[in-house]
Amino acid sequence: MLAQSWTGIFAGLLLLYASRSTYAHDGHDHHDYEEIPIDRREELLAKWDQEWSFSGISTFAHLEHVKCLLEPDEQYDIAVLGAPFDTSVSYRPGARFGPRAIRAASARQLPGNSYNTRAAINPYQNWARILDCGDIPIMPFDNGVAERQMYEAFLELGTRDAPNPIPGISHGKPKIVTLGGDHSITLPALRALYKIYGKPITVLHFDAHLDTWNPVRYSAYWTSDQSRFNHGSFFHTASREGLISNTSSAHAGLRTRLTGLDDGDYSNPGPEQGFLRIHADDIDDIGPKGVIDTIISRVGLSPDEPVYLSLDIDVLDPGIAPGTGTPEPGGWTTRELIRILRGIEKLNLVGADIVEVSPSYDTVGEATALAAAQVAFELITSMVKLGAQEDVGGWYGKKEEKVEERKRDEL
Repeated sequence: MLAQSWTGIFAGLLLLYASRSTYAHDGHDHHDYEEIPIDRREELLAKWDQEWSFSGISTFAHLEHVKCLLEPDEQYDIAVLGAPFDTSVSYRPGARFGPRAIRAASARQLPGNSYNTRAAINPYQNWARILDCGDIPIMPFDNGVAERQMYEAFLELGTRDAPNPIPGISHGKPKIVTLGGDHSITLPALRALYKIYGKPITVLHFDAHLDTWNPVRYSAYWTSDQSRFNHGSFFHTASREGLISNTSSAHAGLRTRLTGLDDGDYSNPGPEQGFLRIHADDIDDIGPKGVIDTIISRVGLSPDEPVYLSLDIDVLDPGIAPGTGTPEPGGWTTRELIRILRGIEKLNLVGADIVEVSPSYDTVGEATALAAAQVAFELITSMVKLGAQEDVGGWYGKKEEKVEERKRDEL
């Protein structure tokens, strides 16, 4: 009797649903289909179409949110994408919560209040269509599956047609700014970019660590395909797969200890040694401008050479940005890093990631997440400014004497 009763109830619900659907599709569901008069719509927009930095659903910089992986026809010039993954770390976990923390920390980047004085543009209200494409739903139990998911997601989103094509090798191709996640997410991103552009990618890598370790440095006995996919060996793998340009790539901000009894991690021959190394304390001798010049000299500014910027937040000193998985004392300040990023605005970035933000170790004021959100803002600004196809002004990236002249004029 009970089974029959439930069967009857279920059948009744189906009938009710069908009748309501028919009613709606006959055009009688005025709530869904009645058009709002233009003057009424304008009144509603004037009254309620406003967000404060602390209100609204959390997306990066209050951008429009679209689950782009579910919408194959969705187009964008720049996509902000979360990669909540941290099961390949060698020390402290928690970076899977990085995308959420960075989005929350970007709350003051309202699109209408984001004019960047150094670049003379508002990146969110310019030529580029920029979306928050949500997160890749990454498998947390199997790194092999996770690696494949990320590769397919980066390839799917990176091969869409950009609605506003710009000159150069990235013509018609969108750019993805990925919020990590631990640093291993860079490997599937580079594999996808190599597939998209058909050539090795120049990598500019900001980090305290090399991330070119041979996987056997972790364990020479207990190894597997999954153990080789980790946040310290992905550039070793990428270099040996031929994904990275060995004549134009660079590390910046290094201050790591090496393995073993000598400098073999620097000197042992192999394609993973194709990075110029800029150490954190080099900034004491040459200053941010010297770091900028060194990067530009190495990476170049050719519009026909794709550049990927990968930034581990531990490039910053842990006294400033403690919310990360593998902190190293002696890093750069947030001000120094931002100055360097602003000085390399003309690099031909085809994509970027900001990784290793682990909010459980952050300050009460979320200093690490705030720094990561600012980094994303600077990178998006540079991408938009480079694609503006006109001299929109701004004062960073000019010769030092021009900067001094501007300062004198202001006095």
